[in-house]
Amino acid sequence: MGFNCGIVGLPNVGKSTLFNALTATAAAQAANFPFCTIEPNVGRAAAPDPRLDAITAISKSRKVTPTHLEFVDIAGLVKGASRGEGLGNKFLANIREVDAVIHLVRCFTDDGVVHVAGDVDPLRDAEIIETELMIADMESLERRLVPLTKKARGGEREAKETLPVVERALAVLQDGCPARRVPIAEEERRAFRGLQLLTAKPVLYVCNVDEEAATGNARTEAVAALAAEEGAESVVISARIESELAELTDAGERAAYLDSLGLHETGLDRVIRAGYHLLDLITFFTTGPTESRAWTVRRGAKAAAAAGGVHTDFERGFIRAETISYGDFIALGGEQAARDAGRMRSEGRDYVVADGDIMLFRFNV
Repeated sequence: MGFNCGIVGLPNVGKSTLFNALTATAAAQAANFPFCTIEPNVGRAAAPDPRLDAITAISKSRKVTPTHLEFVDIAGLVKGASRGEGLGNKFLANIREVDAVIHLVRCFTDDGVVHVAGDVDPLRDAEIIETELMIADMESLERRLVPLTKKARGGEREAKETLPVVERALAVLQDGCPARRVPIAEEERRAFRGLQLLTAKPVLYVCNVDEEAATGNARTEAVAALAAEEGAESVVISARIESELAELTDAGERAAYLDSLGLHETGLDRVIRAGYHLLDLITFFTTGPTESRAWTVRRGAKAAAAAGGVHTDFERGFIRAETISYGDFIALGGEQAARDAGRMRSEGRDYVVADGDIMLFRFNV
């Protein structure tokens, strides 16, 4: 169950540098689960989770497989992208395919790296990209409005359900707000998702700083305030520090280097954790002597759907999910001890998976 985040930003904010740094950092810090480059601009990084290590140790698993996030380095955006300027059309097509947007903004000054706008202003940069995406969304909805209205008047059920959602979203966008602000009732969510609006996607602002501002500066504070106002997330990261970390192959040396900068984890770890929170993801585990593995689902996922993420046959022939909480598994020392203590539960297909659940799926096909 992979989830992906598209990295977007104006030219010369460090977008490709960040992508390359994340690639190299992941390869250096987790040789067993390297960042996997799928295409020149797509890669996956293992999500750090100490619970998986603890489960693996108890189960004495021969193999361990973490869950991951996928990063997509999307073509740079320029002002006018919504009208096809630069690589605008490619940018807009690529961003529609991702689950969330990592919006990289430049928060460092470097005379050797020219900013396309002439000076460094992360809030202005964020507004440029947001404006281009909102324009693209408005144009998309305006094209749909007339034919949708005709179909709704003709009594077509789906059109009648979708039309008020389109009208409400268009009004919000015309007021200068992203589609994330559109009030949507539960029964309208399917129609809203079908609109594939760019500004409906959750946003993670990543502030690229220099080494001297590894923990943040006035610019990153302004971005954090913007993110809080929008209900988004923000993370401070230095692509340069990530590049230097990638050159350190020893875990102790990496830890010492981070400590010298007043940091406790890599930027990659912070980005992944923020991405999971942004997408409202949780992790459940499967374990045994052969393999311990982490799986990602959205919060609220039910047992049968989680089983389907492991294998489609598991969902099709779902019988039950034998479930142990992470706390019980660790405290009691494994599956058999939890079973003997009556702490293994038999859950049905509509059971809502909890973060940290250790699950054994019973099925019949």
